[in-house]
Formats: sequence, C-alpha cells, structure tokens
Amino acid sequence: MDAVKSSKLFSVEGMVVCITGGGTGIGLMMTKAFAANGAAKVYIVGRRKEKLDETAKLAPNIIVPVVADVTSKESLCALADKIKQETGYVNLLICNSGTMSPPVSALATEVSIEEYRVKALEQASEDWAQVFATNSSAIFFSTMAFLELLDAGNKKGNCAGRKSQVLVTSSIAGYLRTPFNMGAYPSSKAAATHLVKHLSGTLVPYSIRVNAIAPGLFPSDLAAGLIARVTMKKDDPTEEGAFEKEFQPAERVGKTEDMAGTVLYMASAAGAFMNGNITVLDGGSMGQLPATY
Repeated sequence: MDAVKSSKLFSVEGMVVCITGGGTGIGLMMTKAFAANGAAKVYIVGRRKEKLDETAKLAPNIIVPVVADVTSKESLCALADKIKQETGYVNLLICNSGTMSPPVSALATEVSIEEYRVKALEQASEDWAQVFATNSSAIFFSTMAFLELLDAGNKKGNCAGRKSQVLVTSSIAGYLRTPFNMGAYPSSKAAATHLVKHLSGTLVPYSIRVNAIAPGLFPSDLAAGLIARVTMKKDDPTEEGAFEKEFQPAERVGKTEDMAGTVLYMASAAGAFMNGNITVLDGGSMGQLPATY
C-alpha cells in the first residue's frame, strides 16, 4: 500500500532540476512547485539577471540563478559544465524558454490577395529565425548539452523508479489552425511537439525520457497581449467567470497550482511510465477552435 500513498507517489524530494526560462511566467510557476516540495536544487536559467535573482530570493538555499542564452551552444555547454562542477548530475531538464513575434497583421477573409501579400511580407525573416531558435532548436541543443548530466542522474539513483527526463513546454498553438494565428510562433511550437516525440524514441538507449506540456492560456509575458484583447467579465483572468465559455470552457486562464500540479505529476513517480507524451493543459479551449490534436 505504501507505493500508492500520495506522499510517495508525487514526491520530488531530493531532485536536481534545471529550468530554462525559470524566472518568469510558466517557468516561475514550475520553479515554485519544485522549490516548495523538496527538490534539492533548482537551477533557473535566463538572460535577465534581475528576474532570476528576484525569483531566487523565494528559496535562496534551493534556487540557483544562472544567466545563459539557450540559442547559443557555447552558453548551453558552459551551463552544463557549471552544473557538473557544482552538483554532478541532473534528474530533470525543463526546456521552457520561449519567445513570440507578432502574427500576420491581416486576415485573408478580409483583404485582397495583393494586400495580404504585402502584410505577410512585413514579417521579418530574422524574427522567424529567432522564434525557431528559441522555441525549437534550443530544445535539441539543450538536451544534447545535458545528456551526460541526465545520464549521471540515472546512475545517481536518487529518484527510485524514475529515469531522467527532459520536459518541454510546448503550446496548444502548435495544434491550432486558426487563420488569425498565422506566424512563426505556432509553427515553432508544432516543431517543438514533434521534436519531443522524435527525441523520446532516439534517447531510449540511454534511458532518458522526453515529454511535454502543451499549455493554453496562462498569465505570462507572452500571453499578456492576447489576454488583454479578449473581453473579460472580471478583472482577474484567473478567476472563474472571467471569460465566456465559448472562448474558454474553464472560464479562466490557468493558475500556478494548475501548472504546479501537472509538472509535479510528470516529474514524480506518478508520471514515471510516460515517454513521448504531450499533456494538453488548456481548460478545454482547444476544443472550441479548429485544431489538429
């Protein structure tokens, strides 16, 4: 009976975790979840030192801020070397960093083909390259930079019944087919989702699992613009009743506890049988939109 006690089944006690983009938004929610539930170390990675330092104050003995750029192989390898020297292993790498560029600023249903062409070509190829570098390519390079640390986590054996894991923050945007969303972001998230499935099979010989969470709307810098454009019935978007059911069946955006509960499940013994899985966490919103899921 001990095996099914929640205190054991959902424990992340003693884990070493690294979260890219762990100082803000969804990454901050994840950081709080591990720091509050017994993780030994939570390395949080980002480019804004002040944000990382602010988050580290929540649990300075557990949260370790590290400035690094996930779009740079050299920076990722330096990050991995730092953790190797300080801790020697990682049980969980969360590839959470993300960025977004504006979508095409016109709908094909509302303008001529000539005008749509003009609007579409206002998209900067540099923006597309940056979005894919952060949201897609960085997953591959982060995972490769951390392979030996994840292998060392398996050999450490401090997470009984669980193999080391890479957990990716994807998005329901990668499944959506809504015309107003045309741009780099949904394409990059579709690529991220497929990369998770591909990596999960590729890394089987090393006993390293790869899974993903595909969130819908959660309070974050990326989602702030979209939330602001939607008519709300309440000031707090996380409060039930803030949105019409037709837009958001849960009538609210996600809360910290929604993300915390999901990531703790996937990181603990409860989620140890998962590999190549994409967990949708969107309050039902994708069921109201054209999607491929």
